[in-house]
Amino acid sequence: MEDGKNWSNHTMTVDFSSPTKPLDYTRVLKMAVLCSTVVIAFLVLSCASYNNFGQSFPTLYGLKYNISSSNSSSLVHNETVVKDKYYELKKVLKAAATEEKTVIITTLNEAWAAPNSVFDLFLQSFKVGNDTAKLLRHLVVIAVDDKAYERCINTVSHCYLLKSNQSTQMAHEAIFMTPIYMDMMWDRLAFLQTILSLGYNFVFTDTDVMWFRSPFPQFIPYSDIQTSCDVFNGQQFNLTNFPNNGFVFVRSNRRAIKFYKFWVSSRHTYPGLNEQEVFNQIKDGPFAKTIRIRIRFLSTDYFGGYCSPSKDFNKVCTMHANCCIGLDRKIADLNTTIEDWNNYFHSNRRTSQPSYWRVPHKCLM
Repeated sequence: MEDGKNWSNHTMTVDFSSPTKPLDYTRVLKMAVLCSTVVIAFLVLSCASYNNFGQSFPTLYGLKYNISSSNSSSLVHNETVVKDKYYELKKVLKAAATEEKTVIITTLNEAWAAPNSVFDLFLQSFKVGNDTAKLLRHLVVIAVDDKAYERCINTVSHCYLLKSNQSTQMAHEAIFMTPIYMDMMWDRLAFLQTILSLGYNFVFTDTDVMWFRSPFPQFIPYSDIQTSCDVFNGQQFNLTNFPNNGFVFVRSNRRAIKFYKFWVSSRHTYPGLNEQEVFNQIKDGPFAKTIRIRIRFLSTDYFGGYCSPSKDFNKVCTMHANCCIGLDRKIADLNTTIEDWNNYFHSNRRTSQPSYWRVPHKCLM
């Protein structure tokens, strides 16, 4: 307290009657423009720095792509690929598919792609068959190694490279039931599941299946899976048949997709079995019955093989070098198979005397 005065009795008063200084809007606007200019300049310099020095730009998925100053659309394309890992596969399938979204699928490795090997005989069968050459426009070859892919793109229209950690080993001949063979078969099955999931029906054909007539007239509309057989008991819906999934027509629908997914997952349920053996375990099992999968078995009269050769050249659509182990044996008997077809197709025996197959021959040795 100063001079004994009691400050508690004093109050501070403010005179609101005096005018305040008006806000300078022009100055505020100038400051805003200046700040915006600085920010824009900073962004431009930052982008230029990325373009000039090729630094990486992160996408939404945490992956990186180099930005090209010459083509900004490349970044959009790359982001599309990241967001859809099946981008390239979809392009190939769309280009090859029929109007009903059906493709013909085969797989290929370096050993079978070599000149004068199985792949050449496979393509030759389409060319000498009865009006089958036109089907090649719907063929998609799934190459499992670089050399097979290179051979494919120099030979047919639609190729897709499906590489895995085992691609180097898969390039060579895979002996039946070896670990590499097993991996190839299960990888192939998982890939076929993907094709179904993308909405495409497929005819899967082993490359050692010779195509002499179109199989499509022999397929019926009310079956989900239609598979060839090693041995056919004469009843097309009898689940005790001995199927061979080296030639199979599958429709892309809910039942087939579920069945293939279950089939792939069943590898762990039946360790040591190949995919064909597992199919035999599950085709009449509880899961198949629950989803009501409709499986049809194709007659060997139309879809024959070395296990059970077709008996009528006037009916045969395909011949499969099944029940044959060894690449050299397959090649020898496949050459004979094509010779037998040519002898029938280019002779009068189509209407007069019956023809017969000289195979299997080497495959029996």
